[in-house]
Amino acid sequence: MDDDAVRRRVRAAVDAAGSRRRVATAVGLDETKLSKSLAGRRRFAADELGRIADHTGVELTWLLRGDGDGPVTAGTDLIARRPDPDDARKRILDAAWTLIARRGYHRVRIADVAEAAGTSTGGVHYHFADKDALLDEALRHNVELAHDRQARALAAIADPVERLETLLDLQMPDGPVLEPEWSIWMQVWVEAVTEPRHRDLYARGQDRWFRTVLMTLEAGAEAGVFRGGDQTVRARQLTALVDGLGVGVMTGASTAADMRAALHDFVAHAIRKDDR
Repeated sequence: MDDDAVRRRVRAAVDAAGSRRRVATAVGLDETKLSKSLAGRRRFAADELGRIADHTGVELTWLLRGDGDGPVTAGTDLIARRPDPDDARKRILDAAWTLIARRGYHRVRIADVAEAAGTSTGGVHYHFADKDALLDEALRHNVELAHDRQARALAAIADPVERLETLLDLQMPDGPVLEPEWSIWMQVWVEAVTEPRHRDLYARGQDRWFRTVLMTLEAGAEAGVFRGGDQTVRARQLTALVDGLGVGVMTGASTAADMRAALHDFVAHAIRKDDR
């Protein structure tokens, strides 16, 4: 991740949206912290980037990697709408990602994606052979988005306890970025059950998340702050707990606060050492 490039893109988005003070207030970020982050004296947190993207009308993927559309009119949707032919595939993909997250894969038509992306159905088929191919790419896009957010948030955190707490906070299905990600991820589960060809995509996405948790637990055990034992088993327990609790939040059976409390309790009693 190129921090300088990220700062340049954030600066462009914030400046295009108006006063930095107003933007800081709108996204719930202290103006001093915003200034320090833009000057390179502080890293943007993942949730801050999500709120900035949502408020300034740019795509989060553009802030993180330069993919998709940059600053446009403040308050626009996550769907890019500028008619730039060189960016047509990205616009189509972001439109599909957003629509699938909101409506569900089986309720989205190619015509819906074309309208949201500002192109024709022929334009969509030029880049994607059919709806299944578009879904596959949207799912890959979802995995990359989550991975980039996690990598950026964890890059400067050395303490295993803080890393684990941050990692779990990044999995809360709450907000304009994480709720759509969870929606699509849950749809991957369903498709993987009935469509074997989607199982490999699910397995690769899940493996990334599992390995991130496992490495964090192993580092904590080596540092003496987490319990010893089989960290692979513990990583399976924790990732399964996150998945199950997340489904509860997304279906309205519980809240993000309930999920956070349950995860912190599990970490305190099953992962952290008693002598902390």
